[in-house]
Amino acid sequence: MSTLTTAPGTPETAPADPGRPVYRVTGRRVLASEWAKLWSLRSTWITLGLGLLFLVAFGVVAAGHYKSNIDSGRHLDRDFATATAVSLSLFGTNFAQLALGVLGVLVTAGEYSTGMIRSTLAAVPRRLPVLWSKAAVYGLVALVIATVGAFLAFLAGSRMVSGTPAALGLGHTGVLRSLLGAGLYLGLVGVIGTALGALLRSVAGGTSVLVAALMLVPGLILLLPSSWQGNIDPYLPSHAGESMFALTHDSTTLSPGAGLLVLLGWTAVALAGAAYRLLRSDV
Repeated sequence: MSTLTTAPGTPETAPADPGRPVYRVTGRRVLASEWAKLWSLRSTWITLGLGLLFLVAFGVVAAGHYKSNIDSGRHLDRDFATATAVSLSLFGTNFAQLALGVLGVLVTAGEYSTGMIRSTLAAVPRRLPVLWSKAAVYGLVALVIATVGAFLAFLAGSRMVSGTPAALGLGHTGVLRSLLGAGLYLGLVGVIGTALGALLRSVAGGTSVLVAALMLVPGLILLLPSSWQGNIDPYLPSHAGESMFALTHDSTTLSPGAGLLVLLGWTAVALAGAAYRLLRSDV
């Protein structure tokens, strides 16, 4: 009987563990990971709830204000004189975009503030799938929430203004397109927020740039000469988005298709900047 020995200096090979599964990084698993992380945060539930609340509540309040003025015979101001059930119901879009956009910033910048991004990138060394997955997961969630909110606001608002000049139903021309356009616009705002969070890596910085782009810059454009305003104003992210869900258009606004293309361009620019920094930086 002989005994086999290992020669000195020869590394021993550890026996394979047949019971331990081998995991590979795949696109589906990265998406599943980002989905789980998104819903594990309390801020996700709170902010999405606020976005839905803003969209529905402000739409109902606007419709109620319009109905009250009509019933009492009071003079309608310029904003309400040409209002429709669609424009009244989507009155809360400007408020909902802040909630959904800021949550998009938190989805990415929040990981940098806590340092969790190191673990994420260690698990997914190629990096870019992390950005695409975060943008896709949150963009889809924001799209669904916003679309549901737009339809709820319209169903409630249209019932309130029934019998008034603003009355419209889902079967009227352009109504369905406007409601779906509002949901798509808010979904893309969420993606832009995600990209800004990854680009600036700061919740405060990303939120500030988002608010400036959606609300402050359009106001500053009004200070420019009128000839310049017409060449710049329609192509701002917020105004391009408004053309996606506006029921009527004129020569100063983009068509819904053109507005969508412009907003997609802004989204692509933000994602490209975030991808470049993710690849070029150490963390």
